[in-house]
Amino acid sequence: MYKRQLLIGLFFLGILLNFSVGIFAQQKISLAGTWELKLDPQDKGLQEHWWSVPYKDKVKLPGSLTENGKGDDITLQTPWTGDVIDSTYYFSEKYAKYRQNDIKIPFWLKPTKYFAAPAWYKKTIDIPENWAKKKVILNLERCHWETSVFINGKFAGTQNSLVTAHQYDITGLLKEKNNEIVIRVDNRIKIYIGPNSSSITEHTQTNWNGIVGEISLEAKASTNIEDIQIFPHLSTSSVQVSLGLKQTRNQTFKGKVIYQVQSLQGNKTLLPAQEEAVNFSSEKTNLNSTYRIPNPELWDEFSPNLYQLKTQLVDEKGILISENLSTFGMREMSTIGSRIAINGRPIFLRGDVDCAGFPLTGYPSTERTFWNKIFTTIKSYGLNHLRFHSWCPPEVAFQVADSLGVYLYVESPLWANQGSAVGTGGLVDDFIYKESERILKNYGNHPSFCMMSYGNEPAGINQNEFLGKWVEHFKQKDTRRLYTSGAGWPILPENQFNISPDARIQRWGEETNSIINKDKPNTNYDWRKITGKTANQPYISHEIGQWCAYPNLKEISKYTGVLKATNFEIFKETLEAKGMGNQAEDFLYASGRLQTLCYKADIEAALRTPGFGGFQLLGLHDFPGQGTALVGALDAFWESKGYTSPEEYRTFCNTTVLLARFPSLIYTNQENMEATLEIAHFGAKALKNAKILWQIVDESGKVQRKGFFVKEQVDIDNVQTVGQLKESLSGFAKAQKLVLKLSIEGTDIKNSWDFWVYPAKLSVESATGNVVIAESLNPEIIQQLESGKTVLLLPYSRVKKGKGAEVKVGFSSIFWNTAWTSGQGPHTLGITCNPKSPIFKEFPTESFSNYQWQDIMSHSQAIILDEFPTSLKASIQPIDTWFENRRLALAFEAKVGKGKLMVCSIDLTNNIDQRPATRQLKYSLLKYLNSKAFNPTQQMEVTALQGLFETNK
Repeated sequence: MYKRQLLIGLFFLGILLNFSVGIFAQQKISLAGTWELKLDPQDKGLQEHWWSVPYKDKVKLPGSLTENGKGDDITLQTPWTGDVIDSTYYFSEKYAKYRQNDIKIPFWLKPTKYFAAPAWYKKTIDIPENWAKKKVILNLERCHWETSVFINGKFAGTQNSLVTAHQYDITGLLKEKNNEIVIRVDNRIKIYIGPNSSSITEHTQTNWNGIVGEISLEAKASTNIEDIQIFPHLSTSSVQVSLGLKQTRNQTFKGKVIYQVQSLQGNKTLLPAQEEAVNFSSEKTNLNSTYRIPNPELWDEFSPNLYQLKTQLVDEKGILISENLSTFGMREMSTIGSRIAINGRPIFLRGDVDCAGFPLTGYPSTERTFWNKIFTTIKSYGLNHLRFHSWCPPEVAFQVADSLGVYLYVESPLWANQGSAVGTGGLVDDFIYKESERILKNYGNHPSFCMMSYGNEPAGINQNEFLGKWVEHFKQKDTRRLYTSGAGWPILPENQFNISPDARIQRWGEETNSIINKDKPNTNYDWRKITGKTANQPYISHEIGQWCAYPNLKEISKYTGVLKATNFEIFKETLEAKGMGNQAEDFLYASGRLQTLCYKADIEAALRTPGFGGFQLLGLHDFPGQGTALVGALDAFWESKGYTSPEEYRTFCNTTVLLARFPSLIYTNQENMEATLEIAHFGAKALKNAKILWQIVDESGKVQRKGFFVKEQVDIDNVQTVGQLKESLSGFAKAQKLVLKLSIEGTDIKNSWDFWVYPAKLSVESATGNVVIAESLNPEIIQQLESGKTVLLLPYSRVKKGKGAEVKVGFSSIFWNTAWTSGQGPHTLGITCNPKSPIFKEFPTESFSNYQWQDIMSHSQAIILDEFPTSLKASIQPIDTWFENRRLALAFEAKVGKGKLMVCSIDLTNNIDQRPATRQLKYSLLKYLNSKAFNPTQQMEVTALQGLFETNK
């Protein structure tokens, strides 16, 4: 009997399932493929009714016009959207050859085609018979940026969102056969949101025209689920479901809603279904329900646990008419004092900034593999967070971040600056609210969507009032994330956290007066005086770093899509023209090592600051525009440039980081090396009985000193003291680099710092020997050279303008780039040298700048060698900005008459006894000059040398 009942039950269940499948069969039709095209450069299509005229051209969608080879060639008259700050390209003689024929541009990647005007796309399709009484939606994902739709010659509407899909209700406009769909896409600026906003500018993703995501028709029941928002509540182990239902006018619906949650972890546990009756006659209605999730598995960076809510709308007859699947996570964002917290646990944001760079397509990818590469990469470098600078990513980015446990900070698509502003009461203000609402409605359920602001660095005299109200509005509307006014500024009482540019080791305009350039090398500074001003709000440091490396010229071959690296081609050609083409790899590696040093300094300063909220790098990867900002350890493809590694980055940028506060990194052997050891820990839970090992290792790798500390309790916090080191350096007789290495036993957590010890009782005079030291090429010095003497010429402060005095030399790398910053210093990317050269026998160095070069570089002038034969090589060579590619030197040697000359434009004279690294370099130079190894072969004339230096100083 039971078996017979079971069979009958299964039979009727099968009928119901088949009926449901029939109801939902072919509910979506993809419109991807070939479309007809008609370009409208004069914008006359609306006036001439182009929705009803024949089109001759064809394109593939999804895609852009550029991707389809449509549009205009790039010329000097191309009407770029983004600002070109350094306009010298258009008139400078050095760029003259690049303004000819197939032009090359230095300020961003060059698209293969450009079109900024309306384009009309047409496709003819048939629809299924059973769609006749359905509601039909045209879905256009990622349009750029305004669309207008015509169905069978009838106007269906206009939309201009940059953040979400354009969706058109075209019910009633379709017929069964030969439906003509026409879409007009206009990529001109429709609302002045700022020309450099990442959402529209050529600086990064290009100003493309097209539709690049899903293009489809979807059929729905006349009564359907329009919107679902899911609000987790951890205190009650439940979610509040806000359900929006919609139906056609003059209709009454009776039925029920069925909710059911399923875990997406492990065995994918299915929780009990929950039903609620529905009865409404209005076009729209909203329901609020509570669904319990016993013992929920929480979502965060360590355990990205996800759930799926299935919502079904069933009519009075029990027929399923609408269904929705929504993924969510059980998590809550909050603040605890000056910390951002997730699920009540403090976190430290370690982030990068994404400015919508897409070097192959020129537009945002909607492919899962693309975003998986980005998020797995940032996690491998120790980051847990990504900020989207003045743009919002597509749906798939949130999905991948959900699954990997990455915290996303999303902005409306505006950088209302450079002529734009907020708080004016106009279209920009209205657009901000509308785009923000669309972002929250479409992506609000994603647990990875943790933070939000209006956009980037606003302008406007009324910005504080406007943005304060914006923050309050969305704090009240949607509590699932934290809100702030804008990235960079302003700091407002309404903000739930602040993002400010003050807490970084190089701020805009500081040039060589910044901490890393002016102060003696140390790791003792932090930002407590800055963050103390906003002690009740978390402080996130804005766009820290911006440290450049020299262009990786091998990267040019990677640009196989719609963007070409003509900027890199210019840099390569000018480098070769100066006779330095064979040094490109050396420049990349040496500048990259200095860049890594600078980022380590920036990140560790943040980690040393009590109560600090986190940082956003600019960046982990390169920014292809704004003059070409090569600020990343990774290139624009999110791939390594070869001079550092994820493993190295994780030593100073990770969940748990060991820190050492050195009051100095430069010592004499009459001093003690001192360091306070700390730990910053923001893991899933506290650590118990951590054994911290320390070693001092010499250049050969031999351990000179060692010990350990035991930290019984490592809380979720930073500035937790581990112990004090005070080690005498009296046993180190020779100049050398030492390394302090820290590690936690039984883990892969480690960190290290280079420091230097120099002999305190170093007699530079004893190394002078037969060398004549001079500050200028006066007649007496010239005579001694002509007679065969060895001369060390020290022309510091006497280099002429045009010969190197205008080159701002500092210790750090270049900040952002010299073109976009109107020539801010430093202009150099550190030095490169041959560490095996006998010139450095008594001065330990690598082939790149490390902290022992800080005082030396800070007291030096570059000399330009461009007018001399390329056979004249620098012994110490600063790496110039790639926009100039001047052949620079801080030291070079030559044969003058019968004599031998070393020119060194470093200050080797003033206060030398208080500058141990510089004194050691001078000693090493003199030892070299007195040795048989010093035998210059490059002949130089005295008059040519005199032309480099001022004689009246």
